[in-house]
Amino acid sequence: MFYVYILQSLKNSSYYIGYTEDLNERLVMHNAGRVKGTKYRRPFIIVYTEIYSTATEARKREYYIKRQKSRKFIEDLINKN
Repeated sequence: MFYVYILQSLKNSSYYIGYTEDLNERLVMHNAGRVKGTKYRRPFIIVYTEIYSTATEARKREYYIKRQKSRKFIEDLINKN
């Protein structure tokens, strides 16, 4: 299984969108500062997830969400969950 996830920074409330095969390990990596793009915004919590059977599906969905470039779009996704 592959996961599309949205993290929210507890430091500045910003969001990070990604995909992974191991959601728990990925969250640990983000919070440990081992992900360059999120290192200075940690700690994070998971606020949204979607499950896909293939990496291709998950990656396409991740890119779709990122292309929206809209905090409102992201918050609508989270609130519908």
